[in-house]
Amino acid sequence: VTKTNSSVAIIGAGPSGLSSLKACLDEGLEPTCFESSDDIGGLWKFKEVSEPNRASIYRSLTINISKELMCYSDFPIPSDYPNYMHHSKILKYFRMYAEHFKLLQHIRFQTSVKRVQQRPDYTRTGQWEVVTETRQGEEERDVFDAVICCSGHYTYPNLPFNDFPGIETFEGKYFHSWDYKGPDNMSGKRVVVIGIGNSGSDIAVESSKFAEQVYMSTRGGAWVIRQVSDNGIPVDMKYNTRFVHILFQLLPINFFNWFGENKLNAMYDHTMYALKPKHRLFSKIPVINDDLPLKILSGAVIIKPNVKEIQGSTVVFEDGSIAEKVDTIVFATGYNYDFPFLPSNAMYKSGHRVALYKHVFPPNLEHSTLAVVGFIHALGAIMPQAEMQARWAVLVFKGLKNLPSNQAMIKAVEQDTKDIEKHYIVSKLTPLQVDFVSYMDDIAGEIGARPSLLWLFFTDYPLFKKVLWGPVTAYQYRLMGPGKWSGARHAIFTQFDRIFFF
Repeated sequence: VTKTNSSVAIIGAGPSGLSSLKACLDEGLEPTCFESSDDIGGLWKFKEVSEPNRASIYRSLTINISKELMCYSDFPIPSDYPNYMHHSKILKYFRMYAEHFKLLQHIRFQTSVKRVQQRPDYTRTGQWEVVTETRQGEEERDVFDAVICCSGHYTYPNLPFNDFPGIETFEGKYFHSWDYKGPDNMSGKRVVVIGIGNSGSDIAVESSKFAEQVYMSTRGGAWVIRQVSDNGIPVDMKYNTRFVHILFQLLPINFFNWFGENKLNAMYDHTMYALKPKHRLFSKIPVINDDLPLKILSGAVIIKPNVKEIQGSTVVFEDGSIAEKVDTIVFATGYNYDFPFLPSNAMYKSGHRVALYKHVFPPNLEHSTLAVVGFIHALGAIMPQAEMQARWAVLVFKGLKNLPSNQAMIKAVEQDTKDIEKHYIVSKLTPLQVDFVSYMDDIAGEIGARPSLLWLFFTDYPLFKKVLWGPVTAYQYRLMGPGKWSGARHAIFTQFDRIFFF
C-alpha cells in the first residue's frame, strides 16, 4: 500500500539529518527534525567548549575527503571552495544546502529527544511516540508514522583508563581528543598522544609545532597515505574510480595489498618510520596525513609502541623506552556508540555491532518504520552514503520498496557480520566497515538508481567513459531511476573543472 503525507521524525540535523529531511520532502512526506543545539551541521559545528553527548571537533580541522567526493548528489560544492575544506566552509555548504532546499523550517532547534517508543497500537499502525525536551525543560510528545535516527557515532569518548596502569599518578593534564580544540596550551610542553587514527595524527602534527617534544604511541601501527596524489590531484579523485572498483572484484585482494603497500613504502618506508602496522593496507581505513612523515623525519614527533604504564610524569612504553617530564597526555582512543533513546528491542546485536539490515533497518521489528542513517564506516565521506540510505528509507516508509522477511534480514545481517570480520579489522570501537563503492551501488540498486554501464555504453558513450574512468562521485546516482536529477550529467562532466578552479 502506498502511503502519502506520512509524518517522519528525524533525530539530528547533521549531514545525515539534512539529507534525510530532503529525501522526505522529495517524496512528499512530512518531516520534523529534532536538533538539540541551536544550529545545523552536527559534528561540523565548531564550539570552543565541547558539549556532553555531542560530537566535537578542533579549531583547525580540515576534511580529508575532497569536495567532489563529499558533496550531496544534486548540490555540487561551489567551484571556488578548496578541494579539502576547513570545517567552517563545510558548515557554510550545509547552510547553503538547507536554504536551497528549504529544510530549516522543518527543524525544531534546542529540542532533545529523550525517548522513542512504540505506540500502544504499533502492531496495527507501526507508529512511534517521540518524547522530547526543550531547552526550557518542557517535555513534549508527538506521534509519527516513521523515525529516522541520525545521531552519529562520534559522541561518546572512549577513555580506557584500565589499559593504562598508573594514570591516577600522572602529574600533568590528560584529556580525550574530543576535548582538544587547538595547540594553545602545548607551547614548550612534552606531549604524549595515544592512538594513531586520523584525529591522533592531526593533533600530534599540530602540537609538534609548539611543543618541546611530541611522542605518539600506537598499539598496532598504521598505513599513512597522502591527500595530494600524482600531479597534485586529490588522492580520492585519482583512485576512487569505478574501473579500480571493478579490478578489485576481479583480482585477489592480496594483489592490491601488495601493490598499495609497495607504493606507500616507496614514498616513505613504514618500517623505518616505525609506522608499519600488523594489518594489511585494505583491511582497515588508513591514516590520511601529508605532514606526519616530515614531522617524524625532523624528530618533532617520535613514534612509540603502546604505553605499558605511567609513573608520575614518566610514561613507560612496551619496548622499555620512556618519556620523562611529560606534561600532557591526549587520548585519541576513539568513541563508543549508543542510541540511548531507542527501545532496546530495536537494537539487534551481531558480533561487535548493533546490526542493521544493510546498515539501515533493524531486522527484528514488526514494521519497517524505524531507520538509522549515517551509522556507517567506509573510506569515503558520510554525506553521499547517508543521502543514499535516506533515499532508500523513505521509499520503504512509503511502501514503494519492500524489505525481506525478518528471518531473511536477520540471516543477511549475520552473513554481513561474517563478511566484515573476514575482510576488515573490527572491534568494539570500530564494529563495522564497508567498501564505499560496493555499498553505494548496493543501496542504489535497492532504490533503482544504480548507474548501468551497459546502458550508458550504448546510449551515451561520452558519459560512459566518465562514469567508468572517473571518480565515483554521488552525481552518478542521480542519472537514472527515482530521484533522477537533470543536472547530474553536467555535474559529472564538470567535476574536474571544479577541482582546478579554486
